[in-house]
Amino acid sequence: MKTNLNSFLLSCVAVALLGLSSCRKDNGISPAAPNNPSPDNSRSLGTSAIPAGFKVVGYLPSWAGDVNQVQYSKLTHINYAFVIPTSSGGLGAIDNVSKLQSLVSTAHANGVKVSISIGGWNNGDDSAFESLAANSGSRTNFVNNIINMVNQYNLDGADIDWEYPDDGGSSNNYSALMSSLSTALHNQGKLLTAAVVSDGGSSINANVFGYVDFLNLMAYDGEGSNHSPYSLAQTSLNYWIGRGLPKAKAILGVPFYGREPYTSYKDIIAGGGSPNSDTWNGIGYNGIPTIKSKTTLAVNQGGGIMIWELSQDATGANSLLSAIYTQLSGTTPPTGSNPPIGSVISLKGFNNAYVSGENGTVAMTCTRTTAGDTEHFTVIDAGGGKISLRSKGKFVSSENGTQAITCSRTVASDWEKFDWITTPDGKVTLRGNNGLFISSENGTKAMTCTRATASGWESFTVGQ
Repeated sequence: MKTNLNSFLLSCVAVALLGLSSCRKDNGISPAAPNNPSPDNSRSLGTSAIPAGFKVVGYLPSWAGDVNQVQYSKLTHINYAFVIPTSSGGLGAIDNVSKLQSLVSTAHANGVKVSISIGGWNNGDDSAFESLAANSGSRTNFVNNIINMVNQYNLDGADIDWEYPDDGGSSNNYSALMSSLSTALHNQGKLLTAAVVSDGGSSINANVFGYVDFLNLMAYDGEGSNHSPYSLAQTSLNYWIGRGLPKAKAILGVPFYGREPYTSYKDIIAGGGSPNSDTWNGIGYNGIPTIKSKTTLAVNQGGGIMIWELSQDATGANSLLSAIYTQLSGTTPPTGSNPPIGSVISLKGFNNAYVSGENGTVAMTCTRTTAGDTEHFTVIDAGGGKISLRSKGKFVSSENGTQAITCSRTVASDWEKFDWITTPDGKVTLRGNNGLFISSENGTKAMTCTRATASGWESFTVGQ
């Protein structure tokens, strides 16, 4: 995922170099997997908001983050990054060993599993992986060294972050390596996971899906500053599951940082960025609404959510990990019966198209064939039995029926409050404070809030 930096660098240097450490999306990747993976019995969840079997995986780098500041109750797995392999199958020294030991003991006390992550971006140099994987002797050496490290430090498994194998011989060598690791680790009841590119991972053979317990999908570092939109999360899950990866093994990656330049989420917030936005000073990131949307997507279409990386989170009400955990407490699929307060939803009109907030730049429409970032809304309790809908940090407004409805208000006043009314067929209608209903206008023009009665065009299917 990230470059292995020396943990003894001064913190100011570490922050400056952090941008170089981001997991990349340049090529395909590959993980390997067994047909009968070892059971992954994480903590006894008890009253945890995390659904049974759902994984919340956080990377913690050796060079950043305080073990005592980790929110263990909101995680199931932690990957300690990174150890660098050698071309002969050896392993470099663990950076900050005492930190790893403290992490393992504290995580285990909280029912959280810890794996060692091997590789990372490493400034684009994967030559050691290429060499060791191409030779049976060095593959065996590599496997034995990982087993020894896992046992020595009481770890729960290993996470392979080879960025990236190539198609052809490199891809086949990756599969062979992962097959050997799978057998060795699973025979000891340990985990094998891998980090892979968001999509376009043709160098990963499908046999790999059986070797790993799960794959961490790096659905970030896309093109431009808006490097990790909701649409990329959808694309990533669709790609890997479409290739045959079991849903339970598809762990959706989310960034706790923005680009460009590479800036941690906590620094964005400290600098004046909004936790409810996705842009600040030209830097694109994932704020709380987008993180919640992706969490719901991961529940519905995947097997978990992964974070790069934990030290970059903000604290208190601005924490993205807390937003994930909060969202997990209410992720049963919404229906029309009651407003799913706190959930992130989509609305599909009579014309089978999605309602779009249009990012607040123009009047709202019901014309989109797919639901991306601007077609998802957080349901907010507006008090008095009414709800508000928020997208990209802005509220839907009825405009009191005087013009087409918008999604551009920064606060919710009377015009931004609606009655959530169920129809007999399980759909919902939304009635504004003017006593009139929102209409999709069947996608023929901008949406309105002017209808005195609710028919087909005023009814919406609630989705996620």
